[in-house]
Amino acid sequence: METKACVLHAQKDLRVENVPVGEVSPKQVLVRIGAGGICGSDLHYYLDGGFGTVRVREPIVLGHEVAGTVEKVGAEVTRVKPGDRVALSPSRPCGQCKFCQAGQHQHCLDMWFYGSAMRLPHSQGAFRELIVAEEYQCESVGDKVSLGEAACTEPLSVALHAVAQAGDIVGKRVLVTGSGPIGALVVAAVRYAGALEVVATDLHDAALAKAREMGATDTVNVSIEPGLKTETFLADKGYFDVAFECTGAGPVLRDIMPVLRPRGIIVQVGVTGDVSIPLNALVGKEVRLVGTHRFHPEYALAARLIRDGRINVKPIITASLPIERAMEAFELAADRRSQMKVQLTF
Repeated sequence: METKACVLHAQKDLRVENVPVGEVSPKQVLVRIGAGGICGSDLHYYLDGGFGTVRVREPIVLGHEVAGTVEKVGAEVTRVKPGDRVALSPSRPCGQCKFCQAGQHQHCLDMWFYGSAMRLPHSQGAFRELIVAEEYQCESVGDKVSLGEAACTEPLSVALHAVAQAGDIVGKRVLVTGSGPIGALVVAAVRYAGALEVVATDLHDAALAKAREMGATDTVNVSIEPGLKTETFLADKGYFDVAFECTGAGPVLRDIMPVLRPRGIIVQVGVTGDVSIPLNALVGKEVRLVGTHRFHPEYALAARLIRDGRINVKPIITASLPIERAMEAFELAADRRSQMKVQLTF
């Protein structure tokens, strides 16, 4: 059996073609994908042929933010049944390495992650009409939210994991730099976690409007002076208790330092290459700079928060196009001025 899929052969060489559908083993399920969100990594593969040292070296099915409906289950599956609507975790850790054994599955030494070119052969993704998945990847999303909303489970998991790195933020003042899809979901996640105040920044008013919809108490367009350089934010060695840096732009760290209080925390969410770090400020203020990578237990929580309406992800979904228009969807997703989360429908 074959299924229609979104296959990248090289930079900007994206084709919709048939790929095989595997057999369903006793602990696997067959899922008909309903919606899939285009992530920043998908865009890097499409626009640039990869990112950093990670390059597309063979045809790869893209996509890791997906949800669908269970069509068939293996003989030993008890978690879901045909007809169930599920979000599919793209993360398939080995469960055996030292990191998995320590509960740090996101650092698995033998990770298979949907739509990743980090290993060869590439780990094929989920932008396809039918996919065979492991039972443990399935999280029920009920019947009250759309599959498009359910497909936001993966990026919300990233946001929840990032927030967890900051510890208790109840009653704290929080800065979120960069209000793209992940930044906007970080805003929602910190509000859910009890932050008293959340200020979001971006270069574009459209993104800031979405951040407000996701729960930001205030927004700052940093392309307009003075940006964060206001008396309120700079007074008494800094205004914010925690900052989530979602842009990956090195100069933003320098902008954060003056407005972060002594012993504040910066959680670095956005990724990039080497950047300059203002060490004098880091040391002088005793700032903690911590990284965050993917997620694991947060996936089940994210699915439940979306399913139960505790976090509304609808504002970040700005366009949905059928798989037949995949190239158009990817080009649209690259327009940061007008788009947040562009999804494919299947």
